[in-house]
Amino acid sequence: MIRNVLSIAGSDPSGGAGIQADLKAFSARGVYGMAVLTALTAQNTQGVTGVHPVPPQFVADQIAAIFADIRVDAVKIGMIANAAIAEAVADSLARHRDVPIVLDPVMIAKGGAALLAADAVDVLTRRLLPLATVLTPNLPEAAALLHETEAKSREDMARQALALAKLGPAAVLVKGGHLEGRESPDVLASAGALTWFEADRLPTKNTHGTGCTLSSAIAAEIAKGRPLPQAVASAKDYLANAVAAAGQLSVGSGHGPVQHFHALWANNEGVEK
Repeated sequence: MIRNVLSIAGSDPSGGAGIQADLKAFSARGVYGMAVLTALTAQNTQGVTGVHPVPPQFVADQIAAIFADIRVDAVKIGMIANAAIAEAVADSLARHRDVPIVLDPVMIAKGGAALLAADAVDVLTRRLLPLATVLTPNLPEAAALLHETEAKSREDMARQALALAKLGPAAVLVKGGHLEGRESPDVLASAGALTWFEADRLPTKNTHGTGCTLSSAIAAEIAKGRPLPQAVASAKDYLANAVAAAGQLSVGSGHGPVQHFHALWANNEGVEK
């Protein structure tokens, strides 16, 4: 049976992040993707120039429409934009506690633009974190949620992962892509234990949408029934290959997208050169 996964997130018209990246990742991982829009953005590979939030009630209406008709095997939450939308999402999903949720706290765009209003951080922490099967912050997001400075070492990452787990999510995956050095480790805190996932840092600027892609791939693997550690390992391997193949694409002049379909478009078969 093909699994159904719902993304609740913002739109990226350049196609590299947000809902567009989520749907690509879902398809690449073999699940059927659905999308509830929380915000429209004006952005490209160089940055975000505008954000237009969807009315909170309409976000709730979209979620209700999906659950009224379609089996949902997992949910991924990305950009929620503001406090009112966060409340609407929390109220909607609280009715479906049996569905696993991957929460990617999208707070800051690759170019530095704020994607989450300050008052929404409190709502996200109080209402959405306790609903999450796994929270997937990068280092700046983990620091912001804890009101601490950004982790500079593996020890800092591990401590912050355990601290975030105390805020309510069943598990926390702190992503180490912002660490200095040749490695890009992630650490999973679950049931008080830590599991590390290793990867080499790839020499590319084409990392637009990596967080969206990883969290969506994790949601897809959880929907297919994989235990969380295996789901994370599979998703991280998929993302590493997508980043490694990003040079196959020619999209924009800033931080380009990853190649979500690297395994399907191998050698560009069927593509006119």
